[in-house]
Amino acid sequence: MDDRIIKIVSNGLVTSGSSFLPDKKAAYERAISKETNPQAKWVLEKILENAIVAEKNQSPLCDDTGVPHLMLDIGPNCPISGDLLESIKEGISQGLRKLPGRPMSIKGDDAQRLDQSLGMEVDPGALEAAPILIRTIKENKIKLHIIMFGGGSAIRAKTYRVFHKHNVDNVIDEIISWATEGTKLLGCTPCTIAVGIGRSHYEATSMMFQALVDGTYDMQSNLEKRITDKMNASGVGSLGLGGNTTVLATFMKVGPQRASGVRIVSMRPCCCFEPRIATIEL
Repeated sequence: MDDRIIKIVSNGLVTSGSSFLPDKKAAYERAISKETNPQAKWVLEKILENAIVAEKNQSPLCDDTGVPHLMLDIGPNCPISGDLLESIKEGISQGLRKLPGRPMSIKGDDAQRLDQSLGMEVDPGALEAAPILIRTIKENKIKLHIIMFGGGSAIRAKTYRVFHKHNVDNVIDEIISWATEGTKLLGCTPCTIAVGIGRSHYEATSMMFQALVDGTYDMQSNLEKRITDKMNASGVGSLGLGGNTTVLATFMKVGPQRASGVRIVSMRPCCCFEPRIATIEL
């Protein structure tokens, strides 16, 4: 294994679990300046204050430190080896120990992991990352994106089919309906709504993941803004206390579609600390 790669990945995981990107900090600052509900404004201020302290101390943004989800961007002349993938895996383990991550790896065989009858590993580094998603890029480099996914957002997420009826409004309205239900139950608002639309459940979920990697709080497409505005009009607000900011932004990626009456949609109402993301060059 490559010690250099291990160190870079380890540090990247700590960054992803402890830091807001600059555009997210700016999104919170904008939300604070526009918020008229005093309780909701206080919540927004405390979330941003927490993020600044966590980044300074390189400590977790949240007690639910999350499960690592990885995506590799690979340039045209960049070789990928099993040794590189093993080095990434070891870097993730070391980063979980350094953060530290909350011990969440479940012991046992298939049935025992399902019912948690053997309990958990005490080592944070025993937590395996989700399978790596790979895509090609034009730049001649290898980049690794690390996102820490928490449990609350996963519980409120949904991947299902939508009958489009040859009208994009039917798809967008269904997404808004799912997101409205999810944010009301999530509690940890304001959210970032992540949406992927594909030809299968796997593709839709991978599109949702890519939307989080590529999304920026500085720019919203017309469809993304439509979802964001509708969600903010719901009045759920920060921590469900009401106010102007239920959603900071929507990140949506539409993949290839097939001639069919349905679209497979994956929607994740990411909590106030998500996406917890870092991008590193290997």
